[in-house]
Amino acid sequence: MVDRFGGPEVLRVVQSRDPRPGTGEVLVRVLAAGVSFTDALLRAGTYLGVPRPPFTPGYELVGVVDERGPGCSRLRVGDRVAALTAYGAYAEDVCVPETEAVEVPTDLDPAEVVSLVLTYTTAYQLLHRSARVRRGETVLVHGAAGRVGTAVLELGALAGVRLYGTASAHDRGAVERLGAVAIDYRNEDFVARVRELTGAGVDVALDGFGGTISLRSFRALRPGGRLVLYGHYATMAGGRKSWRGWFEWYGTTAAVALRGLLSPGRRVLVYRIQKLRDSRQLLPVAPRRPARLVGGGPRHPDWFREDFLALVDLLRRGDIRPVVAERLPLSDARRAHELLESSAARGKIVLVP
Repeated sequence: MVDRFGGPEVLRVVQSRDPRPGTGEVLVRVLAAGVSFTDALLRAGTYLGVPRPPFTPGYELVGVVDERGPGCSRLRVGDRVAALTAYGAYAEDVCVPETEAVEVPTDLDPAEVVSLVLTYTTAYQLLHRSARVRRGETVLVHGAAGRVGTAVLELGALAGVRLYGTASAHDRGAVERLGAVAIDYRNEDFVARVRELTGAGVDVALDGFGGTISLRSFRALRPGGRLVLYGHYATMAGGRKSWRGWFEWYGTTAAVALRGLLSPGRRVLVYRIQKLRDSRQLLPVAPRRPARLVGGGPRHPDWFREDFLALVDLLRRGDIRPVVAERLPLSDARRAHELLESSAARGKIVLVP
C-alpha cells in the first residue's frame, strides 16, 4: 500500500480481507507483478490520473483465474491471464474486469510474460500505433539502455528501421549489441550527432523524459518527422516528485506542441498506454489540430489485446528476449522500488507473491 505520496519508504505491506469479484470481474491469483518506473511515478504522485492514497500500486500482472463474478462467460477458472491494471497489481489476489484480461500460454515464464504487458506493449505501440514507422526509416530512442528503450531497439530491428539511441558511455555496448548507433548523452550533442549521421535528422524521435530534451528532440527531426512524447521522467528527482521538473515538463510539452502547430512539416504526438487500452483515439499535433485524447470517433478496443498477443508470439518464437533482472517477494516491494534506478539497464524487476 501507498499511504502517502513520497519515496520508496511510503510502501508498506498490509493484510486485508480477500477481494470478491463483482459483476463482470474475475478474481486473479497473481503469479507475477511487474515493477516499473510508472509505478514510481504513481507512488510519488506525479502520474496523470494518479489515485489518492491509500492505494495499492502495480501497473501489470500475470496470474490465474480463481473465481468468476456474475456475468463472466469467456474465461474459466484455471485460465492464465495477463492484465494492464494501472494500479492494484502488488497483491496476492486482484479483481480485474474480464474484458481487460488476456489469456496467455501456461508454458511461458510468468515473469517474462509480465515484462510484455507494459514495457514491450508500450514500445510496440510507440513504433506501430503512434509513430507508424516504415521499413528503412530512422528512429532516435532516448534512454536506449532502459527497459522501454531496450524493447524499442529489439522491436525496431524487427521492423527494419535504423536506430540511434542515447545512453551513458557505460551502456554504449549494450545499445550497440541491439543494433543501434549509441550516442553518449553526457559527452555528445545528440541533435548534432543525428544530423551528422543522417544528413537531415531522424524520421522519428521517441522521448520518455520530457522537459528541455523534448525541445531538442523536435530539432532533431527531419522535415516530415514525428516526435512522440510518452513519459514523465523529468517530473521526479531522487525518487520523489520534483515540482520544478513537473512545471518544466508541462511547460515544455506545451512549447513543443506549439512548435508542432507552427511547423507543418513536423508532427508531435502524445502517447499514454492506459488511454489506448481504454479505447480512446490518439490524435496528433498537426497544423490547426492540437494533440488530444478523445472519446468519440473511431475506436480501437482491441489494440492492447492484439498488440500484446503479437508480442507473446514473438516471445514464443525467440524473436524478443525480455530480461528479468530481479524476482523479489511481494514483501520486498520497497526494495524493488529502491532498485528501479540502478537496475534499468539489467532488465525487469518482478514481484512474486
